[in-house]
Amino acid sequence: MAEPHGHPIAELILTVLSQSTNDRNRDVAYLNLRTRFPTWEEVRDAPVDELEQAIRPGGISKVKSARIKLILQAITATAPGGRLSLDWLAEEPVPEAQRYLVKLPGVGRKTAACVLLFALGMRDIPVDTHVARVGTRLALMREGAPFDELHDTILAITPRGQELEFHLNLLRHGRRTCYARRPNCPECPLRRMCPSAGKFD
Repeated sequence: MAEPHGHPIAELILTVLSQSTNDRNRDVAYLNLRTRFPTWEEVRDAPVDELEQAIRPGGISKVKSARIKLILQAITATAPGGRLSLDWLAEEPVPEAQRYLVKLPGVGRKTAACVLLFALGMRDIPVDTHVARVGTRLALMREGAPFDELHDTILAITPRGQELEFHLNLLRHGRRTCYARRPNCPECPLRRMCPSAGKFD
């Protein structure tokens, strides 16, 4: 299983770029951004229209460019020593790190969880639409629950140290088998234990 990569700002911006697009377009937008502005300070200080142009392949670039700039400005204004860094979050308790991240402009619980889990290896689990769908169909989480509750519930039932593997397995299952509209229940390896099995046949 992959180790935390240790670049929390990169993970944060990558997650912002991933919204409402596919992985390929997200990655092209991120590469364009980093090629044109090699440091996060340069991204923070760049005119928003130049950021928008750089990330255009990722879609809704007008919204994302403004959000990225606001996030980087907010980190500079609130991080210890006024540094554009999130490395210090690794020393914070998870609830404190979560609280800090979700106070940043446009950052919700899922984005915060991506930063904490993928970049820093902290105990959190991102709940996206795939994870939420599979989790509720398996009755691991309450159907119709708000995302904060979904995050709390999935984290509570996940054995410590298994957060990344559990997240990736739920995500993969949602993408490959447990589709939103017509899940492949007949070939699902979880069919025997799934309360929703057969409801979509």
